[in-house]
Amino acid sequence: MANLAAHDALPARRAAIKAFDRASANFRVASVVHDEARDRLLGRLELVRLAPQTIVDLGCADGRGALALATRYPDARVLAVDSSQAMCESAAQTLAGQTNAAVLGGDAEQLPVAENAAQLLLANLVLPWCRPEAAFAEAARVLGDGGLFLFATLGPDSLEQVRRAWSTVDDQIHVHGFFDMHDLGDLALAAGLDEPVLDVDRLELSYRDVGSLVSDLRACGAVNVAAGRRKTLTGPGRWKGFERALLANRRDGRFTVTIELILGQAWGGGAPRQSVEPSDEIAVPVAGIGRVRRSFVGMPSPYR
Repeated sequence: MANLAAHDALPARRAAIKAFDRASANFRVASVVHDEARDRLLGRLELVRLAPQTIVDLGCADGRGALALATRYPDARVLAVDSSQAMCESAAQTLAGQTNAAVLGGDAEQLPVAENAAQLLLANLVLPWCRPEAAFAEAARVLGDGGLFLFATLGPDSLEQVRRAWSTVDDQIHVHGFFDMHDLGDLALAAGLDEPVLDVDRLELSYRDVGSLVSDLRACGAVNVAAGRRKTLTGPGRWKGFERALLANRRDGRFTVTIELILGQAWGGGAPRQSVEPSDEIAVPVAGIGRVRRSFVGMPSPYR
C-alpha cells in the first residue's frame, strides 16, 4: 500500500465480518483464488519436517483448509478460527466427524489461543481484512519456538483494472488498500517473527461481463469494505461509466482482472529451524524477489 497511514483505505472490521457472513452460503462457487492460495500454502508443508501438536487455521472460511491439515497431521489438534459466525458454522459442517479438529470464533488481531501454544499457523487471505502488524504480533505470540507461520495475502496490484475504471468516474475509494510485500516483511520482523520469506505471483481472471465479476466478488466476500468508502448507493450514471471503462480493454469478448498473490512464511521464537528436505525451491530474501505472471484466462466456472 502506497501510504500505510491512509486509514480510509484500510478495511473496516465490522463491514468485513458482515461481508463474509453474507458470503458463507455461496463461498465455494467463487473461491478459486482462495483455493489456489490454500493449495500453495499446504504444498509448502512438503518441504519441512514438522510434527505439530497444535495447529491454527486462521480465517478458516468453510473449513477445507482445516480439514486438509487435520488429515495430514492426524496426531495434532487443529483449531479452525474465523471471525465470521456464518463461516464458523460452515466450517463446523465441513469438519463434522473429524475428531482432531474444532471450530472457534476469533479475531486475527486477538487470537483465542494461549501464548506459545501452536507449532503451525496458517492464514490464507486473512491479512487483507485486518491490520497486518497486529496479526503478525498475534502469530509471534501464539507460535512456540521454531513454530511455522504460513500466510497468503493480496498485493497492491490486485484489482488494478477495477481501481482504474472507477478512477475515471470519481475520486472515491472503491478498492481498499493492500500492503506491499516488502512492507509486510518489515512488519513481520517488527512483530517478533523470524526470517520472513515472501514471493509474489500474478493471476489473471477472465470475465465476459461486469455482472459476473461482481457476483464472484460478493460470493467470496471480496467487496469494498474500506473505512473511507462511499456509504451511499452508486448512481446509474456512475455505474455505467465504470462499466464502460472496465470493458474498454476487452479482447475476444473478455476482460481480465489481476490478482497479485503474495505467499509468505516466517518462524516463531529463536530456536534452530526444522531441517528442510532437498528440493528445487529456493528461499529468496524479501529484498530480492521478482515477479511472474500466471494466467487463469479461460478458466471454467465460476470465472465465466
